[in-house]
Amino acid sequence: MQPLNLYSDTQTRPTEAMRAAIAAAEVGDEQRGLDPTTTRLQERVAELLGHEAALFLPSGTMCNEIALRLHVRPGGDEVILDRTSHPVNYEAGGPAQVSGAMVRTVEGQDGIFTPEQLEAAIRAPGNRYAPRSRLVSVEQTTNIAGGHVWPLETIRGVLEVARRHDLRAHLDGARLMNAVVASGVPAGDYAGGFDSAWIDFTKGLGAPVGAVLAGSEDLIAEAWRWKQMIGGAFRQSGIVAAGCIYALDHHVDRLAEDHEHARMLAEGLAGLPGVRLDPETVETNIVIFEVDDAPALVAGLADRVELQAIDAGHVRAVTHLDVSRADIDSALAIFADALR
Repeated sequence: MQPLNLYSDTQTRPTEAMRAAIAAAEVGDEQRGLDPTTTRLQERVAELLGHEAALFLPSGTMCNEIALRLHVRPGGDEVILDRTSHPVNYEAGGPAQVSGAMVRTVEGQDGIFTPEQLEAAIRAPGNRYAPRSRLVSVEQTTNIAGGHVWPLETIRGVLEVARRHDLRAHLDGARLMNAVVASGVPAGDYAGGFDSAWIDFTKGLGAPVGAVLAGSEDLIAEAWRWKQMIGGAFRQSGIVAAGCIYALDHHVDRLAEDHEHARMLAEGLAGLPGVRLDPETVETNIVIFEVDDAPALVAGLADRVELQAIDAGHVRAVTHLDVSRADIDSALAIFADALR
Protein backbone atom coordinates (compact mmCIF):
# COMPACT_ATOMS: atom_id res chain seq x y z
CA MET A 1 0.00 0.00 0.00
CA GLN A 2 1.32 3.41 -0.99
CA PRO A 3 1.87 5.88 1.86
CA LEU A 4 -0.45 8.85 2.06
CA ASN A 5 1.37 11.71 0.34
CA LEU A 6 1.31 14.97 2.29
CA TYR A 7 4.82 15.84 1.15
CA SER A 8 3.70 18.52 -1.31
CA ASP A 9 0.89 19.53 -3.64
CA THR A 10 3.38 18.87 -6.45
CA GLN A 11 2.74 15.15 -5.93
CA THR A 12 -0.67 15.07 -7.63
CA ARG A 13 -1.30 12.95 -10.69
CA PRO A 14 -3.49 14.06 -13.58
CA THR A 15 -7.11 12.97 -13.32
CA GLU A 16 -8.64 10.79 -16.00
CA ALA A 17 -10.48 13.81 -17.41
CA MET A 18 -7.24 15.80 -17.55
CA ARG A 19 -5.53 12.89 -19.29
CA ALA A 20 -8.33 12.89 -21.86
CA ALA A 21 -7.86 16.62 -22.47
CA ILE A 22 -4.12 16.06 -22.89
CA ALA A 23 -4.68 13.21 -25.33
CA ALA A 24 -7.06 15.33 -27.43
CA ALA A 25 -4.87 18.46 -27.49
CA GLU A 26 -4.38 20.29 -30.76
CA VAL A 27 -0.64 20.83 -31.17
CA GLY A 28 1.99 22.49 -33.35
CA ASP A 29 5.53 23.85 -33.13
CA GLU A 30 5.60 26.15 -30.11
CA GLN A 31 8.92 27.71 -31.07
CA ARG A 32 7.35 28.95 -34.33
CA GLY A 33 4.20 30.15 -32.56
CA LEU A 34 2.16 27.37 -34.16
CA ASP A 35 0.88 25.51 -31.12
CA PRO A 36 -2.71 26.72 -30.69
CA THR A 37 -3.24 25.16 -27.27
CA THR A 38 -0.13 26.81 -25.82
CA THR A 39 -1.08 30.15 -27.38
CA ARG A 40 -4.56 29.91 -25.86
CA LEU A 41 -3.10 29.16 -22.42
CA GLN A 42 -0.68 32.09 -22.61
CA GLU A 43 -3.39 34.53 -23.66
CA ARG A 44 -5.67 33.33 -20.91
CA VAL A 45 -3.06 33.67 -18.19
CA ALA A 46 -1.99 37.12 -19.40
CA GLU A 47 -5.60 38.27 -19.08
CA LEU A 48 -6.06 36.50 -15.74
CA LEU A 49 -3.01 38.20 -14.22
CA GLY A 50 -3.65 41.63 -15.75
CA HIS A 51 -0.64 41.74 -18.09
CA GLU A 52 -0.07 42.21 -21.81
CA ALA A 53 1.56 38.90 -22.63
CA ALA A 54 2.64 35.58 -21.14
CA LEU A 55 5.02 32.71 -21.77
CA PHE A 56 4.60 28.99 -21.07
CA LEU A 57 7.60 27.54 -19.23
CA PRO A 58 8.44 24.06 -17.91
CA SER A 59 8.57 25.07 -14.24
CA GLY A 60 7.97 27.77 -11.69
CA THR A 61 11.66 27.84 -10.86
CA MET A 62 12.39 28.78 -14.48
CA CYS A 63 9.74 31.53 -14.21
CA ASN A 64 11.52 32.97 -11.19
CA GLU A 65 15.01 32.69 -12.63
CA ILE A 66 14.16 34.19 -16.01
CA ALA A 67 12.21 37.02 -14.38
CA LEU A 68 15.04 37.85 -12.00
CA ARG A 69 17.50 37.87 -14.91
CA LEU A 70 15.28 40.26 -16.85
CA HIS A 71 15.05 42.72 -13.97
CA VAL A 72 18.57 42.53 -12.51
CA ARG A 73 21.78 43.84 -14.07
CA PRO A 74 24.76 41.58 -13.28
CA GLY A 75 27.46 43.36 -11.36
CA GLY A 76 26.09 44.23 -7.98
CA ASP A 77 22.31 44.53 -8.28
CA GLU A 78 20.36 43.22 -5.32
CA VAL A 79 17.06 41.37 -4.96
CA ILE A 80 15.02 41.88 -1.78
CA LEU A 81 12.94 38.88 -0.63
CA ASP A 82 11.67 37.24 2.52
CA ARG A 83 14.20 34.85 4.06
CA THR A 84 11.80 31.90 3.59
CA SER A 85 11.21 32.52 -0.13
CA HIS A 86 11.75 29.90 -2.82
CA PRO A 87 14.60 31.61 -4.74
CA VAL A 88 16.57 31.89 -1.49
CA ASN A 89 16.10 28.30 -0.37
CA TYR A 90 15.10 25.99 -3.22
CA GLU A 91 16.58 27.18 -6.52
CA ALA A 92 20.15 25.91 -6.09
CA GLY A 93 21.65 29.40 -5.86
CA GLY A 94 20.03 30.37 -9.16
CA PRO A 95 19.86 34.14 -8.51
CA ALA A 96 23.66 34.21 -8.17
CA GLN A 97 24.40 31.86 -11.06
CA VAL A 98 21.82 33.03 -13.61
CA SER A 99 21.56 36.73 -12.73
CA GLY A 100 24.75 37.50 -10.83
CA ALA A 101 22.47 38.94 -8.15
CA MET A 102 23.07 39.74 -4.53
CA VAL A 103 20.19 38.57 -2.29
CA ARG A 104 19.01 40.67 0.66
CA THR A 105 16.60 38.81 2.92
CA VAL A 106 13.90 40.36 5.09
CA GLU A 107 12.51 38.74 8.24
CA GLY A 108 8.79 38.94 7.54
CA GLN A 109 5.95 37.68 9.70
CA ASP A 110 4.83 34.32 8.30
CA GLY A 111 6.78 35.11 5.13
CA ILE A 112 5.10 38.51 4.68
CA PHE A 113 7.15 41.66 5.09
CA THR A 114 5.76 45.15 5.47
CA PRO A 115 6.26 48.25 3.32
CA GLU A 116 8.26 49.67 6.21
CA GLN A 117 10.59 46.65 6.21
CA LEU A 118 11.11 47.03 2.48
CA GLU A 119 11.87 50.71 2.93
CA ALA A 120 14.47 49.87 5.55
CA ALA A 121 16.11 47.23 3.33
CA ILE A 122 16.58 49.47 0.29
CA ARG A 123 20.15 50.72 -0.10
CA ALA A 124 20.84 54.43 -0.27
CA PRO A 125 21.35 55.39 -3.93
CA GLY A 126 24.74 56.53 -5.12
CA ASN A 127 26.73 54.53 -2.56
CA ARG A 128 29.49 52.86 -4.56
CA TYR A 129 30.37 50.62 -1.61
CA ALA A 130 26.97 48.91 -1.47
CA PRO A 131 25.01 46.70 -3.83
CA ARG A 132 22.29 48.47 -5.81
CA SER A 133 18.72 47.69 -4.72
CA ARG A 134 17.01 46.72 -7.95
CA LEU A 135 14.14 44.28 -7.40
CA VAL A 136 11.64 43.22 -4.75
CA SER A 137 10.02 39.79 -4.93
CA VAL A 138 6.82 38.68 -3.18
CA GLU A 139 5.76 35.02 -2.74
CA GLN A 140 1.98 34.45 -2.82
CA THR A 141 1.12 32.33 -0.89
CA THR A 142 4.09 31.95 1.40
CA ASN A 143 5.52 28.44 1.13
CA ILE A 144 7.62 27.20 4.03
CA ALA A 145 6.34 30.09 6.11
CA GLY A 146 2.99 28.30 6.23
CA GLY A 147 0.80 29.02 3.20
CA HIS A 148 -0.19 32.51 4.32
CA VAL A 149 -1.96 34.96 2.04
CA TRP A 150 -0.39 38.37 1.49
CA PRO A 151 -3.14 40.94 2.14
CA LEU A 152 -3.86 43.07 -0.90
CA GLU A 153 -3.23 46.28 1.04
CA THR A 154 0.22 45.03 2.09
CA ILE A 155 1.06 44.21 -1.51
CA ARG A 156 -0.08 47.66 -2.62
CA GLY A 157 2.05 49.25 0.09
CA VAL A 158 5.11 47.24 -0.95
CA LEU A 159 4.57 48.21 -4.58
CA GLU A 160 4.23 51.87 -3.65
CA VAL A 161 7.59 51.78 -1.85
CA ALA A 162 9.17 49.92 -4.76
CA ARG A 163 7.96 52.49 -7.29
CA ARG A 164 9.06 55.42 -5.17
CA HIS A 165 12.58 53.98 -5.11
CA ASP A 166 12.56 52.97 -8.79
CA LEU A 167 12.66 49.24 -7.98
CA ARG A 168 11.24 46.54 -10.20
CA ALA A 169 8.67 44.17 -8.63
CA HIS A 170 8.13 40.44 -9.20
CA LEU A 171 5.33 38.18 -7.97
CA ASP A 172 6.19 34.54 -7.34
CA GLY A 173 2.65 33.21 -7.72
CA ALA A 174 3.37 29.52 -7.30
CA ARG A 175 0.19 29.18 -5.22
CA LEU A 176 -1.52 32.40 -6.29
CA MET A 177 -4.80 30.64 -7.00
CA ASN A 178 -4.86 29.32 -3.43
CA ALA A 179 -4.70 32.95 -2.30
CA VAL A 180 -7.49 33.88 -4.71
CA VAL A 181 -9.79 31.15 -3.44
CA ALA A 182 -9.00 31.80 0.22
CA SER A 183 -9.43 35.58 0.03
CA GLY A 184 -11.91 36.15 -2.79
CA VAL A 185 -9.52 38.72 -4.33
CA PRO A 186 -9.17 38.32 -8.12
CA ALA A 187 -5.79 37.17 -9.43
CA GLY A 188 -5.37 40.34 -11.49
CA ASP A 189 -5.74 42.50 -8.39
CA TYR A 190 -2.86 40.66 -6.76
CA ALA A 191 -0.65 40.38 -9.86
CA GLY A 192 -1.44 43.32 -12.11
CA GLY A 193 0.76 45.87 -10.35
CA PHE A 194 3.96 43.81 -10.65
CA ASP A 195 6.41 44.03 -13.55
CA SER A 196 6.30 40.24 -13.80
CA ALA A 197 4.09 37.56 -12.26
CA TRP A 198 3.48 33.87 -12.75
CA ILE A 199 1.31 30.96 -11.72
CA ASP A 200 2.22 27.31 -11.40
CA PHE A 201 -0.01 24.50 -12.63
CA THR A 202 1.84 21.59 -11.01
CA LYS A 203 0.90 22.42 -7.42
CA GLY A 204 -2.69 22.71 -6.23
CA LEU A 205 -4.01 22.90 -9.78
CA GLY A 206 -2.89 19.34 -10.40
CA ALA A 207 -1.27 19.47 -13.85
CA PRO A 208 1.85 17.35 -14.52
CA VAL A 209 4.01 20.07 -16.13
CA GLY A 210 4.13 23.80 -16.56
CA ALA A 211 3.98 27.37 -15.30
CA VAL A 212 3.23 30.64 -17.10
CA LEU A 213 5.15 33.91 -16.68
CA ALA A 214 3.32 37.16 -17.49
CA GLY A 215 4.49 40.73 -18.08
CA SER A 216 4.67 43.41 -20.73
CA GLU A 217 5.04 42.47 -24.39
CA ASP A 218 8.65 43.68 -24.36
CA LEU A 219 9.52 41.74 -21.22
CA ILE A 220 7.98 38.52 -22.53
CA ALA A 221 9.81 38.92 -25.84
CA GLU A 222 13.08 39.06 -23.91
CA ALA A 223 11.94 36.17 -21.69
CA TRP A 224 11.61 34.10 -24.87
CA ARG A 225 15.34 34.60 -25.54
CA TRP A 226 16.19 33.26 -22.08
CA LYS A 227 13.75 30.39 -22.46
CA GLN A 228 15.57 29.40 -25.64
CA MET A 229 19.01 29.96 -24.14
CA ILE A 230 18.55 27.76 -21.07
CA GLY A 231 16.72 24.96 -22.83
CA GLY A 232 13.15 25.65 -21.84
CA ALA A 233 11.64 25.83 -25.33
CA PHE A 234 9.25 23.10 -26.43
CA ARG A 235 7.95 21.76 -29.72
CA GLN A 236 4.42 20.32 -29.50
CA SER A 237 3.84 21.80 -26.06
CA GLY A 238 0.05 21.73 -26.39
CA ILE A 239 0.22 18.21 -25.00
CA VAL A 240 1.08 19.61 -21.57
CA ALA A 241 -0.53 23.06 -22.00
CA ALA A 242 -3.88 21.27 -22.39
CA GLY A 243 -3.52 19.93 -18.84
CA CYS A 244 -3.00 23.47 -17.61
CA ILE A 245 -6.11 24.75 -19.40
CA TYR A 246 -8.10 21.87 -17.94
CA ALA A 247 -6.80 22.80 -14.50
CA LEU A 248 -7.94 26.42 -14.91
CA ASP A 249 -11.39 25.22 -15.95
CA HIS A 250 -11.88 22.54 -13.29
CA HIS A 251 -9.37 22.73 -10.43
CA VAL A 252 -9.46 26.30 -9.14
CA ASP A 253 -12.70 26.43 -7.12
CA ARG A 254 -11.98 23.00 -5.64
CA LEU A 255 -8.88 24.42 -3.90
CA ALA A 256 -11.34 25.33 -1.13
CA GLU A 257 -11.54 21.60 -0.34
CA ASP A 258 -7.78 21.46 0.16
CA HIS A 259 -7.99 24.43 2.53
CA GLU A 260 -10.76 22.75 4.50
CA HIS A 261 -8.77 19.53 4.73
CA ALA A 262 -5.70 21.45 5.92
CA ARG A 263 -7.72 23.05 8.71
CA MET A 264 -9.09 19.65 9.72
CA LEU A 265 -5.56 18.25 9.79
CA ALA A 266 -4.32 21.20 11.84
CA GLU A 267 -7.14 20.92 14.37
CA GLY A 268 -6.48 17.22 14.81
CA LEU A 269 -2.72 17.64 15.10
CA ALA A 270 -3.07 20.42 17.65
CA GLY A 271 -4.69 18.01 20.09
CA LEU A 272 -1.89 15.44 19.94
CA PRO A 273 0.89 15.19 22.54
CA GLY A 274 4.19 16.74 21.51
CA VAL A 275 2.71 18.85 18.69
CA ARG A 276 2.83 22.63 18.87
CA LEU A 277 0.44 24.26 16.42
CA ASP A 278 -2.25 26.96 16.38
CA PRO A 279 -4.89 25.82 13.87
CA GLU A 280 -6.09 29.41 13.48
CA THR A 281 -2.89 30.20 11.60
CA VAL A 282 -3.74 27.79 8.75
CA GLU A 283 -5.14 29.81 5.85
CA THR A 284 -4.70 27.62 2.78
CA ASN A 285 -3.36 24.12 2.11
CA ILE A 286 -0.06 24.16 4.01
CA VAL A 287 0.25 23.06 7.64
CA ILE A 288 3.50 23.70 9.50
CA PHE A 289 3.73 22.12 12.94
CA GLU A 290 6.46 21.95 15.54
CA VAL A 291 7.75 18.81 17.24
CA ASP A 292 10.87 18.01 19.23
CA ASP A 293 12.60 16.05 16.42
CA ALA A 294 11.13 16.66 12.98
CA PRO A 295 13.53 14.45 10.95
CA ALA A 296 12.93 11.52 13.29
CA LEU A 297 9.15 11.85 13.08
CA VAL A 298 9.23 12.12 9.27
CA ALA A 299 11.54 9.11 8.95
CA GLY A 300 9.43 7.07 11.34
CA LEU A 301 6.24 7.72 9.39
CA ALA A 302 7.71 7.44 5.89
CA ASP A 303 6.13 4.06 5.09
CA ARG A 304 2.66 5.36 6.05
CA VAL A 305 2.64 9.15 5.52
CA GLU A 306 5.06 11.19 3.43
CA LEU A 307 5.96 14.54 4.99
CA GLN A 308 8.76 17.08 4.79
CA ALA A 309 10.98 18.13 7.69
CA ILE A 310 11.80 21.76 6.89
CA ASP A 311 14.23 22.05 9.80
CA ALA A 312 15.10 20.28 13.03
CA GLY A 313 11.83 21.14 14.74
CA HIS A 314 9.23 21.81 12.02
CA VAL A 315 7.27 19.52 9.71
CA ARG A 316 5.34 20.59 6.62
CA ALA A 317 2.18 18.78 5.52
CA VAL A 318 0.37 19.85 2.34
CA THR A 319 -3.14 18.92 1.25
CA HIS A 320 -4.01 18.63 -2.44
CA LEU A 321 -6.19 17.10 -5.14
CA ASP A 322 -5.26 13.52 -4.26
CA VAL A 323 -5.99 13.87 -0.52
CA SER A 324 -9.55 13.19 0.62
CA ARG A 325 -11.29 13.80 3.93
CA ALA A 326 -10.93 10.08 4.65
CA ASP A 327 -7.20 10.42 4.04
CA ILE A 328 -7.03 13.19 6.63
CA ASP A 329 -8.79 10.96 9.17
CA SER A 330 -6.33 8.16 8.39
CA ALA A 331 -3.35 10.50 8.69
CA LEU A 332 -4.52 11.75 12.08
CA ALA A 333 -4.91 8.18 13.34
CA ILE A 334 -1.36 7.42 12.18
CA PHE A 335 -0.03 10.58 13.84
CA ALA A 336 -1.85 9.73 17.08
CA ASP A 337 -0.33 6.25 17.10
CA ALA A 338 3.17 7.59 16.43
CA LEU A 339 2.99 10.40 18.99
CA ARG A 340 1.21 8.52 21.74
